[in-house]
Amino acid sequence: MSQLRAFHYTGMRLPPIADENAAPGPRPPSREELLTEFPSLGEWTYANHAAVGPWPTTARRAVEAFAAANHAAGPASFPDWLANERSLHERYARLIGARGPDDISLLSNTTEGICLVANGLDWRPGDNLVTARGEFPTNRMAWEALAARGVSLREVDLRAGDDPEAALLNAMDERTRVLAVSSVQWNDGFRLRLGVLGHACRKAGVLFFVDAIQQLGALRIDVEADAVDCLAAGGHKWQLGPEGVALFFSRQEWRERLAPLQRGWRMLERPFQFDRPDRPEATDGRRFEAATPNTLGQFGLNAALSLQERYGQDWIEQRILDNTERLLAGLGNIPGVSVASDTRRERRSGIVTITPERVPERELARRLAAERIIVVGRGGQVRLSPHFYQGEEEIDRLLEGLEKFSK
Repeated sequence: MSQLRAFHYTGMRLPPIADENAAPGPRPPSREELLTEFPSLGEWTYANHAAVGPWPTTARRAVEAFAAANHAAGPASFPDWLANERSLHERYARLIGARGPDDISLLSNTTEGICLVANGLDWRPGDNLVTARGEFPTNRMAWEALAARGVSLREVDLRAGDDPEAALLNAMDERTRVLAVSSVQWNDGFRLRLGVLGHACRKAGVLFFVDAIQQLGALRIDVEADAVDCLAAGGHKWQLGPEGVALFFSRQEWRERLAPLQRGWRMLERPFQFDRPDRPEATDGRRFEAATPNTLGQFGLNAALSLQERYGQDWIEQRILDNTERLLAGLGNIPGVSVASDTRRERRSGIVTITPERVPERELARRLAAERIIVVGRGGQVRLSPHFYQGEEEIDRLLEGLEKFSK
């Protein structure tokens, strides 16, 4: 029986989100196209994508179309809602190199994915997990709470030696159940070599969990090549989507061992057969999608991610790394500013953090904001995170502002 047999809606249809197969292939955008997608280019230099990214025009239009259809006729376009949800599963699978959409779950945020792993495993007293020191609070709190179940947390300083991957792996032993890291560190952009960690974990039988919120949408990621077991990433930063929708990837062998945090109608194999006497649960990624989804957010995020396939992830990554290169070169010529990020090429990402030596960090951020240059200052440092749609002109304007206001 079709899941949609109960629905007889006709007439009201939503435009499909662009699919990679509908175009001849990825192509770099022109400056004019970028100005159309990101009109802030002409007004602002927004360098805070590591916090929340602005929506591209493509995402705004998708959200507007959904809102207009709902306003006009409620759920008359419900089949299109489901089609867009399936499309988002498929697009995420392509973007992260997963085997297929069955490995994808759509959650509300990164935190939900982290908690799913932390609370879904059958921990035993004496178990431990390994993570990096200085992780974002979200990627520490769920693990720290496991102390109540007799699980110890081992934190490794990534910057204490020349080989952070070896330091993380050396902290593991026969009672280690999980290695949990952010692929790119939130505060200074430090980037880990995921493949080194993932393949070592695979050999040791340790679950390798990655918080990819500061990488996905900026730099390529391949969960198969890097032997990632579970991954979470909210869509509102580098992916340029709305808040309230997140990717969760789980490899089948681990998905079967994770107990769902919630149970509800959406996690069933046949969720729309409400009067079915038996209720078998889905065995794919829908297993963790228990409740009514953020449909509006899914439309916006799917549209935003379509740019990844329209322009090509290779081009996007190179553009961001070129921005980082230009930033680092320019910062070396600004007195009163020192670079706090690791500048080795293999450690670079889209984030560059600086330490202003003459002006308090919040005051520097305030002065820049007055000139429509948006950064964030905290903890004595200023974090810079421009995106692919910005180029030499925007990076130079950012550098000029830093030189002007760092005196």
